[in-house]
Amino acid sequence: MEHYLIRWQKRSLDNRFPVHKGQSRAMKDVGRYLQAGTRENTRRSYQSAIEHFEVTWCGFLPATSDSIVRYLVDYADTLSLSTLKQRLAALAQWHIAQGFPDPTKTPTVRQVLKGIRTLHPAQTKQAAPLQLQHLEQAVHWLNQEAERARQSGNLTSLLRSRRDAALLLIGFWRGFRSDELCRLQVEHIQAEAGAGMSLFLPQSKGDRENLGTTHYAPALKRLCPVQAYLDWISVAGITRGAVFRRLDRWGRLSDEALHPGSLISLLRHILQRAGIPAELYTSHSLRRGFATWATANGWDLKALMTYVGWKDIKSAMRYIDPAISFGGLAAKPALELITGTLTQLPASH
Repeated sequence: MEHYLIRWQKRSLDNRFPVHKGQSRAMKDVGRYLQAGTRENTRRSYQSAIEHFEVTWCGFLPATSDSIVRYLVDYADTLSLSTLKQRLAALAQWHIAQGFPDPTKTPTVRQVLKGIRTLHPAQTKQAAPLQLQHLEQAVHWLNQEAERARQSGNLTSLLRSRRDAALLLIGFWRGFRSDELCRLQVEHIQAEAGAGMSLFLPQSKGDRENLGTTHYAPALKRLCPVQAYLDWISVAGITRGAVFRRLDRWGRLSDEALHPGSLISLLRHILQRAGIPAELYTSHSLRRGFATWATANGWDLKALMTYVGWKDIKSAMRYIDPAISFGGLAAKPALELITGTLTQLPASH
């Protein structure tokens, strides 16, 4: 069931613009640009949603408002509201691309969604923020692993530890999403030891116009993302292409980037090896960890949003734990409860 979205777009174009002889190349170019105009993650999620509706639920397309309502009701108590809304977005896109009326926007569908929200309330699940003390602990362990590997001549372990340290430190100090980390390219990064680094992303979730965004990170006296990056590309011998790549058990470094979906298990594996309980952490923990650290260290919301790249204040607030004080009644200070000890950057990288 692959390439649904591309097929929807192609069918829609074929219907609206009949292809005459000599025009096939132009139409292929149109399809290519349409594909590029949709993020890969969105295409995959829409393909999965349409497959679920057609294959798993045995629904028919084009759909009616009544069938959409039945679909929602059948999965109201097993799928989250956010998942159901994502499925509706995919179905809406399919109908729009095909030139059919959108059956997901009727008053009945909206009312059913409201009822599901009322009868099946769910607390939003959030990843735990990675505290600075745990970042320090993990990086310290990785540095020890790298030193042991260097002394024993274990290139595989050396590569893995240097890659993972750079991944953690860039992910944390830049507040990058997992897909942004995986799309970093060496040719788009300028780094100078002791100074800082610039990282250009041709596209990202917040860059709706796909104009590209340049991010900056300073060199730090401790836990430095710049030095970690330079150490990694030096030992790996990478001069262009993906920064963070797959590494097999024999130490062979792939030309392909890590998959964003693999970062949760990778992060948990690193933390577990470093002696940190890891089950509450996901790749979002790096982003939340930085946001929590920055807030605790006096960054105002505007500065934080500008640095991380949030356009919407609601998006930013989802990543920040409010520092609410109960004064002398609290068993622990609010800052310690939320972020751990954050007053000083710890041991040197």
